[in-house]
Amino acid sequence: MNRNVPPPTGTILAVDDQSFNLRLLEALLTPLGHSVRFATDGMDCLEKVQEEKPDLILLDIMMPRMDGFETVAHLKGNPDTRAIPVVMVTSLTEVDERVKALECGADDFLSKPVNELELRARVNSLLSVKAYYDHMKDYQKKLESEVEHRTEELRQAFATIQRASLETIYRLARAAEFRDDDTGEHIVRIGHFSAAIAKQMGLTEHEAETIFYAAPMHDIGKIATPDAILQKPGKLDAEEWAIMKQHALQGAQILEGSESELLRMAEIIALTHHEKWDGSGYPQGLKGEAIPISGRITAIADVFDALTSKRPYKDPFPLEKAFTIIRESRGSHFDPAVVDAFFAIEDEILRIKQEYKNK
Repeated sequence: MNRNVPPPTGTILAVDDQSFNLRLLEALLTPLGHSVRFATDGMDCLEKVQEEKPDLILLDIMMPRMDGFETVAHLKGNPDTRAIPVVMVTSLTEVDERVKALECGADDFLSKPVNELELRARVNSLLSVKAYYDHMKDYQKKLESEVEHRTEELRQAFATIQRASLETIYRLARAAEFRDDDTGEHIVRIGHFSAAIAKQMGLTEHEAETIFYAAPMHDIGKIATPDAILQKPGKLDAEEWAIMKQHALQGAQILEGSESELLRMAEIIALTHHEKWDGSGYPQGLKGEAIPISGRITAIADVFDALTSKRPYKDPFPLEKAFTIIRESRGSHFDPAVVDAFFAIEDEILRIKQEYKNK
């Protein structure tokens, strides 16, 4: 031990029903630099501790109202006070009494009459332990605060990355979409529609979020579709329609081979969002649950938005007509469960449509 380090000092609460004993402890401790407070019994001790927590308690055992055993049990049973060292100051010499005090939570003992050297040694030792405990507690708080701060920085950084990723997705998707969509808001709505339906169907938050980011890339394959077909004001002929249908496979080819969960889902959606529940869709003619759920969800979101939006070949349909078409396509074009989920959140669908309407 470094002898140049001064012994620790602190606030000590002396608890005894005899004023003489309190004054004696004060006379012994004050010259050592300690601040000494008094309590006359256990109940008074608990009240004084609530007013100001001491660094150490010197506690008599035999007292009225509440004895030392009960008092130390209260102190050690309270998370706010259990770290305060308690020294039992007693004239009791029976081993059973001392064992009982230890079982109640006492940290050490002093026998009456108090020996000055022993008192100093006990107090210095326990105050050193208390100071170390306080230091570690403060360090833990600082560490927790730093972890919380760093976690918040990471959260904000992740949110920034998410926003940047979503913007990148939108901009890339618009490269394919802008030629047959006046504003590109279509791809924004598709993401929100699809995520809302996914949540209604009981998909996890993570799955719904992945669909939210992936669905806007559903028509990325249109980047390979000639403008003359995309922007044709009338009905496509058989040859043109065959070329148009290739965009689903071409979109999947653009997105294939990625290790990213998001891009793998985007590949699935691009490939399957034109498949139909009854097997009459394209490009693979998948039927029923053979169509991935992400494709089934995006399909209804895409059709609803197409029905209610202006296209080079059509004006937007009224909402009721669009809803009727979707209802009538339940079990043929669309998965019945997806249709039910869609209409279960009809108000949310309309809110999204209004919030992200074409400008």
